[in-house]
Amino acid sequence: MDAPATAQQMQSQKSQPPSLWLRAGFWICTLIAVVVVVRRVATLAFPSSSAPPQVAALDPWFTSHAALTLAHILIALLFVCVAPFVVFPRFTKAAWPERLIFPLGAVVGVTAYAMSVYSVGGWIERSAVLFFNSLFLYSLFRAYLYRQRDELLLKRRWLLRAIVILLGIATTRPVMGVFFATSRLTHLTPKQFFGIAFWIGFSINTIAIELWLRNHDRQPQGHPSQAKRTALTPGQ
Repeated sequence: MDAPATAQQMQSQKSQPPSLWLRAGFWICTLIAVVVVVRRVATLAFPSSSAPPQVAALDPWFTSHAALTLAHILIALLFVCVAPFVVFPRFTKAAWPERLIFPLGAVVGVTAYAMSVYSVGGWIERSAVLFFNSLFLYSLFRAYLYRQRDELLLKRRWLLRAIVILLGIATTRPVMGVFFATSRLTHLTPKQFFGIAFWIGFSINTIAIELWLRNHDRQPQGHPSQAKRTALTPGQ
């Protein structure tokens, strides 16, 4: 994913202005992820019959795998809550966020594989989970290796990839909302469009972070010491 000269480019890159769209997307995805987890936990604890029929029809599926669902979404919630402390430079002096983000990410990835066995959208959804979850774990692993080698810029690059890919689960929610809203016209059921929504949502986030990283690589070169402090900074 990285060109051979990427490390050298990163060492000499000039600071670029804060990426407003990236910050906005990050916080929107984070908010959606938190709301989704809270809603799912509340539904598991207090089943309700007031939800729309198509949405309510999914609740028994999650209830039948409540332990696995909770293990996955609660750890994912912790990951999402720790992520801002890793992403934004004002918090990067603290060591504890990175100590948590790697083990939390590993658990999220493993439980995501387990959840995919019971995919609502069948093999289309399962294929999306297997592909993007593997990409997430690969990015997280690469970030961890660079951290061990004290290659901080490359570590940050791959950690940003991992975090944004994981937040793709939040992007799938508005996509699903569109499918739910148009179901009377398309006659598609959740089993038919869940997999499509997963592919669309995760692809949006994956493409977005790759475009941002490549755009950052093309920024004019500046003084190495300045770039070393400010490279890969999505926002202050």
